[in-house]
This record gives sequence, structure tokens and C-alpha cells, in this order.
Amino acid sequence: MNMAKQIGRNEPCWCGSGRKYKVCHASFDEKIHSFEEAGHIVPPHKIIKTPAQVEKIKESCAINIAILDYLETVIRPGMNTAEIDKIVYDMTTERGAVPAPLHYEGFPYSVCTSVNEQVCHGFPSKDVVLQDGDIVNVDCSTILNGFYSDSSRMFCIGDVSPEKKKLVEVTKECVERGLEQVKPWGFLGDMGQAVHDHAEANGYTVVREIGGHGVGLEFHEEPWVGYNSRKGEEMLMVPGMIFTIEPMVNMGKQEICTDSHNHWEVYTKDHMPSAQWEIMVLVTEEGHEVLCW
Repeated sequence: MNMAKQIGRNEPCWCGSGRKYKVCHASFDEKIHSFEEAGHIVPPHKIIKTPAQVEKIKESCAINIAILDYLETVIRPGMNTAEIDKIVYDMTTERGAVPAPLHYEGFPYSVCTSVNEQVCHGFPSKDVVLQDGDIVNVDCSTILNGFYSDSSRMFCIGDVSPEKKKLVEVTKECVERGLEQVKPWGFLGDMGQAVHDHAEANGYTVVREIGGHGVGLEFHEEPWVGYNSRKGEEMLMVPGMIFTIEPMVNMGKQEICTDSHNHWEVYTKDHMPSAQWEIMVLVTEEGHEVLCW
């Protein structure tokens, strides 16, 4: 939709800055429209964050980062994943925030803890005790004053095999390769192909059905972010967009299955290990800024 044709040039800009449209976002919208006319997917205004919104989102991110930083110091063999859930809940609420996963579409916990062949959405439990040699993804998300943050990290528990360590390291490298491609007026497919190519070059596969997402004003916003895409495809990246890069990389085949009882926990079909790192990135005028990790 060409907003440049809908807003008078002397009217207030849609972004809420109070400035006239012609000196604020008119040329920005015209550039986006030129990509739309060329057949590309372009972002709607509602997912483009203002500087004031970005600052509020960063405050939420600071809590999310602090929680994962703390977990890095205490996670260990013998710890059960319900303990991780309690730490996340307590640290989040003590800071005046809310764990975003809690009760989200019925999810019953404050954090996702996915161990070994669990791909994502793992339920914390007193019965899931971390063992020497495990790898675990802790996916933490925070709401502070209505603003959302979301990131996850992999933790190697005790003495982890070289094969699992490599999977964890390469998955993090995939995120870094994707991040290099995040720049204004590029495409999400540029990032997605970089992620996929690096995983494939190391003999791994990338989950197709589950990907990243826009975030900041809601937990999950447009766009959906995949990692089996091609350069020059998917949504145009513009300054003010915020989304996650969070590929789920499997040591074996890419096929997954969902727990038939709770309909949340996702596993690799071949029971081979899976790894995931998640960062939250802002597209800037100059390139990008990582907000949460």
C-alpha cells in the first residue's frame, strides 16, 4: 500500500513524531513503494518501530540479558529444569516484568528448556535433570511495560562430546553469518540463505517449519523469518524493523515431530541432537544493532 498517496505531505507523519510527513517519512515510504512495485514483499508501518519504542524495548531486553547471564553462572549437572523456570520467574517479576511465555496460548511455564533432541518449547520439569554431556537451549522472553524481548542461548552441561560441541558452535556461527546480511534495503532471504548455507556446509540441516519472527510491541509479529530462503527473496528489511534470528539446526535430518500429549514440545524425528541460538536485531540506517542475546 502506498502510504505516500494517502497522507498529505503537510499532514503529521504516521510515525507519531509530530513532524510534517514530507520532511519525515515521505521519501522513506516512496522508496518502500518502489520495491513493492517491483514485486517484493514490504513491511507494513505497524512493524516499524519509532526511536522511543526502541528505547523501551531495550529496557525489556536488559532484563532478558541479565537473566540469561545469571543462568550461565549457575546451570550445572544435577540441576533440574524446573529450577531454571523458577529462577526465570523470580528474576523477571522482581524487576517488575512478566515472563512472556507464561500462559501464552496456554503455555504453562515461564521459560522453554529444550534438552538434546528437543528442538524447542521444552517444558521445564523436576523430572528433567541435566546430565553431564547434555546440551540445553534456554529460551527466555520478557514483557516490561508492554514491550517485549526474546532471546535464547545454548548451554553445554559438564563434559560434552566433540560432536555436540561442534553442533552448538556451528549453530552460533549460523546466527553470526545471518547477522552479517542484516542491512537496510536488503531482504530477509539474504540472511536466511547465509544461515542455511553455513549449516549445510557443516553437514547439518535447518528446521523448516519453525522460524524467527518480528517482536517488540507484541511477542510474535510480522514477519515470519525462515532459514531455507534465498537471497533477494522474502520481506524487504528497512530501518526500524526488529526481528529474531533463531535457526534450529539438527545434527541429523531436518524432520521434526510435536509431542502428541502437550502439543508444544518439538523433537527431531530421528532423535539426533538439535541446537538453537536466538538473538533480537534492529535494522538501522547504517546496518543493524543486536538488542538481545
